[in-house]
Amino acid sequence: METIHTLTQLLKNSGSQYNIYDLGRRIQKVDNSLFSDVEQGKQPYPFPLQKQAHLAIAYWNSEKQPWIWFLKFKLDERGLLNQGDVGNFLKFVIEAMGTRLSGEMSEDQQQKLSNNPYTFKPSEDKMAVFHSQVRAELDLPTSQYYEHAQHYFTGDLGWENWQTVGLQGITDICARLSSQQNGVAVRKALIKLPNEPLYATLGALEHTKISDKLAERIQELAENQINSQDPDLFLLSALARALSGAKNTINHAVISQILSSPRLSHQEVLIGLAGRSWQTLQDPIIAEQFLLRLAQTGNQTLFNQLFADLVMIPALRMIFLPLLNSSPSPELTNALLKLQQAAKA
Repeated sequence: METIHTLTQLLKNSGSQYNIYDLGRRIQKVDNSLFSDVEQGKQPYPFPLQKQAHLAIAYWNSEKQPWIWFLKFKLDERGLLNQGDVGNFLKFVIEAMGTRLSGEMSEDQQQKLSNNPYTFKPSEDKMAVFHSQVRAELDLPTSQYYEHAQHYFTGDLGWENWQTVGLQGITDICARLSSQQNGVAVRKALIKLPNEPLYATLGALEHTKISDKLAERIQELAENQINSQDPDLFLLSALARALSGAKNTINHAVISQILSSPRLSHQEVLIGLAGRSWQTLQDPIIAEQFLLRLAQTGNQTLFNQLFADLVMIPALRMIFLPLLNSSPSPELTNALLKLQQAAKA
């Protein structure tokens, strides 16, 4: 019998179809062949968060009812998976289920499999978004909350009557923006939603590819805050994060406007940009401006944490590392110097 060394081998060996998702930053697919290379140590994990890979693996058979594992693995300084950890998790799986995966598990098997250090439970809002996305992708029925949420987003129920709208219904809509005019309904509703459903909707959109028209509406709302005498920085942060799945030009325009203002570059806004909109930091000008604003918060601990986190992302490593040896503004130079001193301590 073939010895199984990787999750990819196990999944292929079982005859299941499967998708791999990153759950650390934005919920997004990790290409199966790319993940296979990561498992073999051929390349670093593409979306690390706090030096860890946060993964969801959904696998299914012909009935398309997926089984899901939520896994967390440590990464080394180069961003590579610890193959020993993967091997240890595989031992738990094979001991509980054998080498042919199937969803039918006894309580004893479930107990065996859950009793390992590599599984984790995502936050409730991320779990809702993830389940909606997987069900949309596999063309499975929506949750029981979907139709009621659709009805609410037309305005027919009254915008103030949001308490009966389930989060899972909102995430179902955001996972299906291109069907049943959902994208149009969300775009029209954004300017009318009370705070609670607005934040829930923006939170779901963070993990979704959005159309230009919807992105332009969110940009409009963000610019209202940017140009306000008394901006709501928490709302601005939520709007900026919701543009993570928009095309680059819109995303860049909003983030550049935020970073051009010290007043708007509150640390909550900067944390949100680092977590969700890190792709914009592939532009060296935006990256340097981001780090300058981060230095200007005066929170050296946060500066060190975010720099260390972002420099682990393969796409950003060669943007951030050269800054350590350059001479940007005095404030940024000082923050980078303190970062290096802390690293040596």
